[in-house]
Amino acid sequence: MGIFIVAEIGINHNGDVGIAKKLIDVACLAGADAVKFQKRTVDAVYTGEELDKPRESPWGATNRALKERLEFGSDEYREIDAYCKEKKIEWFASAWDLESQRFLRQFNLNYNKVASAVLDKLDLLHLVAEERKYTFVSTGMSSFDEIDAAVEVFRKHRCPFELMHCTSTYPTDDEKVNLKAIETLRDRYKCRVGYSGHEVGLAVSYGAAALGITSLERHITLDRAMFGSDQAASVAPMGFMQLCGAVRKIEKALGDGVKRVLDEELPIRKKLRGY
Repeated sequence: MGIFIVAEIGINHNGDVGIAKKLIDVACLAGADAVKFQKRTVDAVYTGEELDKPRESPWGATNRALKERLEFGSDEYREIDAYCKEKKIEWFASAWDLESQRFLRQFNLNYNKVASAVLDKLDLLHLVAEERKYTFVSTGMSSFDEIDAAVEVFRKHRCPFELMHCTSTYPTDDEKVNLKAIETLRDRYKCRVGYSGHEVGLAVSYGAAALGITSLERHITLDRAMFGSDQAASVAPMGFMQLCGAVRKIEKALGDGVKRVLDEELPIRKKLRGY
């Protein structure tokens, strides 16, 4: 199995199913394996004080107006589910609360995702892990103690998982990415390790691919200038197509690590060495 490439739509759809479908189209055209969304129960995730804070957006003047606009309900997700089936691409979502995880169960998805923001919510992790679906666990802004506890939950439930190295800044400065932590996670937990990136550009993701990651997640957008907190840390359509193509080339180029003389080298060897 090659690198599992996830196009993170997240909340970049701005509450518009039409935009979500266009982003699904981008992921399909690029050759991604899946698209991912985020699901929150607004009143469970945020305090009333936080929701009442002033925040200007195209949909109102409070944080609540923005947060509620960005959430899809059953009708929207049924439409997304049908569209992804039509396009033959997997979709899944990271739930930020118990109600949202239970909500997602109606779609019989093949994958789960634990976002960095909720890695410390062990009650949610137990709810996810009891489904025993393959789960991607992001480790941004998390200590070893917190990751240890999360890994223990998934192993207790015998739920297949992989960790994803991540730095939770948007966008992430290149010098803060610390790609060598991919190997650190792999050595410590003896599991598959992917990379969830928020950097600007593609070069860092290429570096992650060369380090043998098993999954790669990048946010995608129709236009990085669109309204939204994640747009600037996202990859535009042409860039995402370039990313997927390059990652597939890197996979092929990595090979199996066995040093051998290729049959194709023998004529060159005879010409240059005489034997």
